[in-house]
Amino acid sequence: MGMFDSVLVANRGEIAVRVIRALRRFGIRSVAVYSDADADALHVRLADVAVRIGPAAARESYLAAERIIDAARETGAQAVHPGYGFLAENTEFARACEKAGLVFIGPPVEAIDAMGDKIRAKLTVRAAGVPVVPGRTEAGMTDDDLVDAAAEIGFPVLLKPSAGGGGKGMRLVHEDSALRDAIESARREARGSFGDDTLLIERFITNPRHIEIQVLGDAHGTVVHLGERECSLQRRHQKIIEEAPSPLLTPETRAAMGRAAVDAAKSVGYVGAGTVEFIVDGTTGDYFFMEMNTRLQVEHPVTELATGVDLVEWQLRVAAGEPLGMGDVPLTKFAVEARVYAEDPARGFLPTGGTVLALHEPQDVRVDSALRLGLTVGSDYDPMLAKIIAHGDTRAEALRRLDSALGRTVILGVTTNIPFLRSLLRDEDVRAGNLDTGLVERKLESLTYNEIPDEVYAAAALERQLAPRGDDPWERTGGWRIGEHAWTTWRVDDVDVRVRGDEVVVGEAEPIRLTASVDGGELVVGTRRYAFARSGNVLWLGADGRTWALTETERSAIAAHDNAGSAGPVTSPMPGTVLVVRAEQGDHVTAGQALFVVEAMKMEHTVTAPSDGVLAEVNVRAGQQVALDEPLAVVVPHQE
Repeated sequence: MGMFDSVLVANRGEIAVRVIRALRRFGIRSVAVYSDADADALHVRLADVAVRIGPAAARESYLAAERIIDAARETGAQAVHPGYGFLAENTEFARACEKAGLVFIGPPVEAIDAMGDKIRAKLTVRAAGVPVVPGRTEAGMTDDDLVDAAAEIGFPVLLKPSAGGGGKGMRLVHEDSALRDAIESARREARGSFGDDTLLIERFITNPRHIEIQVLGDAHGTVVHLGERECSLQRRHQKIIEEAPSPLLTPETRAAMGRAAVDAAKSVGYVGAGTVEFIVDGTTGDYFFMEMNTRLQVEHPVTELATGVDLVEWQLRVAAGEPLGMGDVPLTKFAVEARVYAEDPARGFLPTGGTVLALHEPQDVRVDSALRLGLTVGSDYDPMLAKIIAHGDTRAEALRRLDSALGRTVILGVTTNIPFLRSLLRDEDVRAGNLDTGLVERKLESLTYNEIPDEVYAAAALERQLAPRGDDPWERTGGWRIGEHAWTTWRVDDVDVRVRGDEVVVGEAEPIRLTASVDGGELVVGTRRYAFARSGNVLWLGADGRTWALTETERSAIAAHDNAGSAGPVTSPMPGTVLVVRAEQGDHVTAGQALFVVEAMKMEHTVTAPSDGVLAEVNVRAGQQVALDEPLAVVVPHQE
């Protein structure tokens, strides 16, 4: 078989862009698929051909296997690259590709099937001599079986669904009295997420580190490994920052884990790129098989920069029948990746959204991104926007370059986790390589903050003073009048900022002198430069990787605001869909009473009344789409 002429990419976002660019280097015609929400997405713009496959809902588009197969047939594609997520590890989709005469650029169906079930996977690799976490992995265990197993293993124990991943359905149990409730809860969540409530039980490894080994296999029986990635910096079992090599492993441990990963892959006849994940006891150094991901990983660029091997290129070569012609590949550089999400760490990492008003991505590091100016970030899909990856000759250099790159990244119009990522990279334990999977949760309070410096309030007011208002001096807001300057007052996010010439007073603080100008598209206030963009009366400012969305009203509007009394808007904490409306206009409510349930990307959030009062307005209905901070209702005080 020769190399393909045309490949369909059955995915979206940054991974679709990544694969399409690889196809372009090979001179292979690329076919994109898209939902209505992605009609003008970057991967659609970059592809040679693009096919609409359905509405925004993933189940009717990117998870609709038949529509994707039809698109491949209609466009003459010879193969399908599934990326990651969606249908990448779906055995029925892989079979459908095979039945349609399409090459599935991934492992054989049997390998996906074997590793997709955690119980079967552990039994398979254990038979191949790969160490597994002590526990019980029998199919069909009852609640009583799980209780008996916990007594044998000893607490703490970890309950895990046999199907699925991403931390859903996992429960850590420290004592016998909490076990049965945890089993019931884990089964319920697993059943709702994966349609399968089968559980396994394992000893919980204390001081755990999450380390994975990248493997490559060809159709001729060769399997090699390309070293490890450290993925211990996680929150709720979701990876945040990944690096290669791990600061924990010795050359001897790396070689041993590499051999174990190759043995695990060979045990299922693996072909293509895959990842064998291990849990490592940070105290003893003992390592145990966790699972195998039978696809390209989100963090694959880390291995690519650390080894110089293009994994997507080799996915294509192997799928086309080429032999690997290589042995195990050493790690020659240090590389680290940060995942940029549309989320607000200061608000419990709730998903955000909006329109990209200004964008700058650093050019001196690798950026895998589907961002573009004018892109609307909604709530239909995963909130990951981009990955920023840096490498160097030392770990310290790679960390420093990544931190610098994040500081120069500008995304205005959408709140992101970039400030949180920079705080994490600067943490003393992270710098020292003292990592474990609980580090982020332990330090969460110190890593997240939302305080707005006074100078940012001042910058917002000064930018407003610079905004053109025409030639009539009576129309300007710069404090102009006959004689001396007068004060102009702005309310910026409910903070009064007074400006007179170059004097600025923020709230009750002492006056400061600041000059402001626009230079090269940036707002220069004093010695600091801000990226800025405006949407209505909301000003977005960005500096050093931080962004602020500031709502402004002039003095004439302030009185109206103050005269509104203590009426309280109830707003949506994230863009999403209103699932439940629990109250009606005119209802008497109490502070903390549940009023609405909003869902986005399978995350539910209950919205409560801010104070006692009466619902003067209810602005939404069940099933309605809402934006971040969109008013859902208004609570007014009880009449005396």
